[in-house]
Amino acid sequence: MSVQFGKWNFAGEPAAPPFTEKIEALLAPYAPDGMNFYSENGVYVLYGALNVTDELREERQPRLTRSGAVITWDGRLDNRAELIRLLSVGLRVGSPDAAIVGAAYERWGTDCLGRLLGDWAVSIWNPADRTLLLAKDPVGTRPLYYLLADRGVRWSTILDPLVLFSEKTFVLEEEYIAGCLSFFPAVHLTPYAGIASVPPACLVRIRPGGATVERYWDFDPDRAIRYGSDQDYEERFRTVFAESVRRRLRSAHPVLAELSGGMDSSSIVCMADSLVASGVDAPSLDTVSYFDDSEPNWNERPFFSKVERQRGRTGLHIDVAQEYGGATHSKAGPLRILPASQSEPSPAEEKLNAFLTEKGHRVLLSGFGGDEVLGGVPVATSELADLAARAELRKLAHQLKVWSLDKRKPWFHLLGETLCRFLPPALAGRPAHLGPAPWLEPGFARRHRLALAGYDRRVRLFGPLPTLQENLSTLDALRRQLGVSVLPAGPVYEKRYPYLDRDLLEFLFAVPREQLLRPGRRRSLMRRALVGLVPEEVLERKRKAFVARRSATGISPEFHLFDQSSESMILSSLGIVDSAAFRQELERARLGRGTHPIAMLRTIGIEGWLRSIVGRGLLKFEPAAPQRNRLATKRQKVAQQHDLSAES
Repeated sequence: MSVQFGKWNFAGEPAAPPFTEKIEALLAPYAPDGMNFYSENGVYVLYGALNVTDELREERQPRLTRSGAVITWDGRLDNRAELIRLLSVGLRVGSPDAAIVGAAYERWGTDCLGRLLGDWAVSIWNPADRTLLLAKDPVGTRPLYYLLADRGVRWSTILDPLVLFSEKTFVLEEEYIAGCLSFFPAVHLTPYAGIASVPPACLVRIRPGGATVERYWDFDPDRAIRYGSDQDYEERFRTVFAESVRRRLRSAHPVLAELSGGMDSSSIVCMADSLVASGVDAPSLDTVSYFDDSEPNWNERPFFSKVERQRGRTGLHIDVAQEYGGATHSKAGPLRILPASQSEPSPAEEKLNAFLTEKGHRVLLSGFGGDEVLGGVPVATSELADLAARAELRKLAHQLKVWSLDKRKPWFHLLGETLCRFLPPALAGRPAHLGPAPWLEPGFARRHRLALAGYDRRVRLFGPLPTLQENLSTLDALRRQLGVSVLPAGPVYEKRYPYLDRDLLEFLFAVPREQLLRPGRRRSLMRRALVGLVPEEVLERKRKAFVARRSATGISPEFHLFDQSSESMILSSLGIVDSAAFRQELERARLGRGTHPIAMLRTIGIEGWLRSIVGRGLLKFEPAAPQRNRLATKRQKVAQQHDLSAES
C-alpha cells in the first residue's frame, strides 16, 4: 500500500525544508516507486508510491482536481468500471483510481465516499473553503492517523512522524492499553492521547476551529435477502465470493496467498484457481503455509497438502516450531512506536520476506475474518433471539427443541441464555474467562471496564434484528483487530481480505441466520456452496483449536526472563498492573495452572513497548501513587492455597 503524510499550518507558514527532509527519509522505505509532494499556502502533502496495479504506474499524486482540491488516495477501487460509466467525462478504462475518485468528488462532493467500493484511505484538501477531509473505507483496512493542535493539523498513514516530529511529549491513552490487554482497543484510539485514528466508514472534517467526525455509510438494517431454496442461496454466495476474490487478484505483480489448511484460506486459493481456469485475467498465485509438527492441535500439513495436490503446485512451507519460545523485554531495545511493532522480524517472517523479495509479490491474500462472518462459532442464541424479537413463538419453540438436542442442553437453559442477550451485561453476567486479568489494579479496571469487556453491549429488543446487531458487533471487533496492526517495511506489500468485502458482508448480514449456521453444521452455507471446489477433507475438517494452548506453553520455557521483567514494571508504576499479583500468576503459568495466557503475553508485550518509548522521552511518565491491590493479592493467595491442597 502507498503512504501519505500531510501538514497544514493554519497561519499559512510553509513547512521548513529540514522538516520535510526528515519526513521523506522516514517514509522512503514504504515508497519503493518514488515520492511526490504538493506545497502551497501552508499545506504540505507527501505521497509515497507502491505501484501494485497497472493503473498506478500512470498515477501522479497528490492529484489536483479541476476545482483545485488536492486528493491523496491510497487504495484499490473495485467498482472502477461502474464509476467511469457514471462519470464519463475525461475518464477512460485505464484511468488511475485517484483520477476516478477526484471526478467523483467533483460531481458528488463527500457523498461520493459511500459509492467507493474497495480498500482505501483518502485525504482531500479543499483550499476554496479551507477544509481538510480524511476518510477510510467501511472496514478500515488502511491506517490513517491525525494530530490536531491549535496551530495546525498533521495526518499520516504511518504513526511514526506524528509521534517523533511533533516536538511534544504525549500522555499515555489508558483506554487503548485496556483494549490491548483484552479484546483490542476502539478504532479511533492510538496509544498517544491527542493522536486519533480515522474510524472506518467515517469522514473527519477538519477546519481551523476544530474537527467533526461523521459517518458517511452504514449497513441497511431493513435489507433482507430471501430466496426460495437453499440452492439459490448457495449460487448467490458463490457469485459474491468469487467477485470478492477476483477484485483482490487485481495486481501487476504475482500474488501470494496464505494457505493454512483451514476452510477460509483454502477457499480463497481454490476460488482463485477456478477464476483463472475460467479465463479471468489474473497474475500467478503462490501460497505460503505454516506448520508445527510438534503441536498436537495444529496438524495443518495434511490439509494444505490436499489443496496443493489439487492445484498441482507446492507453495512455501515455514516451520514455526521454534517461533514461540517467548521474548524478553528486560532492556529498552529498538524504538517501537506501537505495541504491535517488533524490534526485529522472527525467523518465520524473515523466510516470508525473502520469498516476497525473490518472487516480487506485492499483494498477500488473507483469510482473516472468514470464521467470524460465516457462522464459524456455533452459537444458537442469535437465531433464537431473532425469533423472540419477532414474536414468532411457534418457530421459536421448534428451534429450541432442535438446538436443545444438538447442544445436549435443556431447552429452558437455551431460552434463558437467549433472553439474557437482551439484558445489560451487568445483569446478564459474563463468563469468568472474559473478565479482566486478576493482576490489573482495581481502579484501572473500573475506569476502563467497557474496553476490558471488548465493548460488549446488550442486544436491543427493538430496532435491527439481533443477528444484524451481533454481526455489526463482530465486524467492529475485526475492525479493532485490524486497527492495531502495523505496516510491513521490508519488503513492503499490502494485505487484502476477501471475507471483508463490502458486497459479501452485505449479503451475509442480510440472509437468514439459519443459512449460515444450522444445528450440528457450522458454516453451513459455505460448506454447501463450495462442494466440488474445495477438497472435501478441508470442508469437513473439525474446528481448529490452537491459540490457547500455544499461548500457555509459550510462557514456561522463558519464565525466568518474564519474571525478571515484572520486578520493576512500568505498568505497575503507572497504576495499571499489580506487579506482585502478576508475578504470582506467572508462577502459576509456569506450573501449567495459568488462566489468562493471552492477557499475560499482551501484558509482557506492552511492558516491553513502554520501556522502548519512555526511555526516549516520547511519553510523559508520571508514576501513580503506591497502591496495594488487596483484592488481587487475596485472589492470588486463595489460588495458591487451592494449588497446594491439590498437590497434597
